[in-house]
Amino acid sequence: MNTARLTTAQALVRFLANQYSERDGQEQRLIPGIWGIFGHGNVAGIGQALLQAAATQEADLPYYLARNEQGMVHASVAYAKMRDRLATFACTASTGPGSTNMITGAALATTNRIPVLLLPSDMFATRAADPVLQQLEDARGGDVTVNDAFRAVSKYFDRISRPEQLIPAALAAMRVLTDPVETGAVTLALPQDVQAEAYDWPVAFFRHRVWHVGRPVPEPAAVERAARLLRNARRPLIVAGGGAVYSGAETQLRAFAEATGIPVADTHAGKGAVAWDHPGAVGGIGSTGSYAANELAKEADVVLGIGTRYSDFTTASHTVFGNPDVTFVNLNVARLDAVKHSAEPLVADARLGIQALAGALDGWEVSPAYRRRTRELVARNREIEDEAFRLGHGPLPAQTEILGALNEVLDDRDVVINAAGSMPGDLQQLWRARDPKAYHVEYAYSCMGYEIAAGLGAKMADPSREVVVLVGDGSYLMMAQEIVTMVSEGLKVVIVLVQNHGFASIGSLSESLGSQRFGTRYRYRNGDSGHLDGDVLPVDLAANASSLGADVLHAASVEEFRSALEKAKAATRTTVVHVETDLYGPNPPGHAWWDVPVSQTSALDSTRTAYETYAAHKQAQRHYL
Repeated sequence: MNTARLTTAQALVRFLANQYSERDGQEQRLIPGIWGIFGHGNVAGIGQALLQAAATQEADLPYYLARNEQGMVHASVAYAKMRDRLATFACTASTGPGSTNMITGAALATTNRIPVLLLPSDMFATRAADPVLQQLEDARGGDVTVNDAFRAVSKYFDRISRPEQLIPAALAAMRVLTDPVETGAVTLALPQDVQAEAYDWPVAFFRHRVWHVGRPVPEPAAVERAARLLRNARRPLIVAGGGAVYSGAETQLRAFAEATGIPVADTHAGKGAVAWDHPGAVGGIGSTGSYAANELAKEADVVLGIGTRYSDFTTASHTVFGNPDVTFVNLNVARLDAVKHSAEPLVADARLGIQALAGALDGWEVSPAYRRRTRELVARNREIEDEAFRLGHGPLPAQTEILGALNEVLDDRDVVINAAGSMPGDLQQLWRARDPKAYHVEYAYSCMGYEIAAGLGAKMADPSREVVVLVGDGSYLMMAQEIVTMVSEGLKVVIVLVQNHGFASIGSLSESLGSQRFGTRYRYRNGDSGHLDGDVLPVDLAANASSLGADVLHAASVEEFRSALEKAKAATRTTVVHVETDLYGPNPPGHAWWDVPVSQTSALDSTRTAYETYAAHKQAQRHYL
């Protein structure tokens, strides 16, 4: 057998450089590069292997230096999301804190069902140096390390305790990364001594290998069962999720909506699958959904879910679908999601499933009265949006006015990125997306700190697009370091830094739950009250961004913001547009509910009143059986 003597790390680098994915005849690198921060756990293993690969050109696996291990995972996830999960990065980190810093990113990837390959360094497999620096000692067993924490948040986990174990583990890792049903974080823990250990590898391990991402075909009988329910529907509604985008089903979904007249609501991951101004588009659905979508959801007798996992925000904690006889038809590549809410499942690729349903429903459409009802609700929706965009609020502008200016300035292909705080709710109701990749809001894990790192990954995935990161001061303070990486890589990203000196979303939620915005404002500690309710802290985030290498523009009004944004778009370097908004809103009107339990007993009048409201909402909550 033809072999090559390499270290485990050198073999892994060579293997990853030869992995490809393919769908619909289009082949691309599955792992186009590797992010990393080096420490004693990986500098002489993966680090040496990457240096050797670059020096000898024996493997093409570019290295990118991140500034935070969590951030490099977020960048990889954003890249994979932009590439429809057909390509992602590997991430290498040193032992101990370097590796555990990636756990939050792993949880985000798996929750969102986005592929990312994590290579945390591990302790000595030989246990020759025991305990080594940063090692966790566990009295229950000698094989326990901090990397075991990855097991709960990974779709596949393995620890490579001997070099030859890498062969089956690496192949299994690629299988999971390219499986639309099982994908998420994949973790291969690499003991630092094993990384540097040599082995005679079969050369066939390093061959050009293509992982074919198929399109599961719908079962004809399942199509007919689903079509039968839809043909009998009087007020059907489509809920388009991320699966509609990842499968590239936008054209088929638009045609299906036009032919049948079924209105299309969307989740965060599905926004843009149907353009906002399409006659059948009714906007976001659920807890922060639009007026039109939620009114139709209340009346819907059949809900066709396409590629959605039905998060509690999508269902408004099981209250938005108000018809007591509502029935679900779920088209999803994952049976886990297809059977939710006692649905009639249609397990298939979204594009092929929509095409099959279109054929089965040929000639059928909703009534003219229902089409008219949809148009009327959408017209009212537009009025609500326009009012939020043009409030004329002062002295500080409302956040919705900033979003209105963004909507006007950005082009159809420009990507807006967000993840946490009050902005995802405002965006789901107000953002007008025409392109399925133009709306990039991570709301499965809603992770503070995702935004700036994600902007980096999204720009790397498609340099032809303008990438605009929307980040509040709360998320900015969590993780802004990858601005340095943008600058070092010569990547231009626009960062809109919205500062309101607190947590607007949780502050508003706290107030509605009777907790009086406690602990949600950035203030000095008050010597009299003992609480954090003193004067506003003198934090200059714009100066911080400038110190990280970005150009900074300031705006004090909506007009100044619009002008600054246009300058930032025309710039060639990463540019931050800093604007202050009112912490207290106003936000768009709410049209649904979210279940956040309120204290059942309290000495505070505000909490007791909030509990009465909560109890009333709970009466509408039910299982969809």
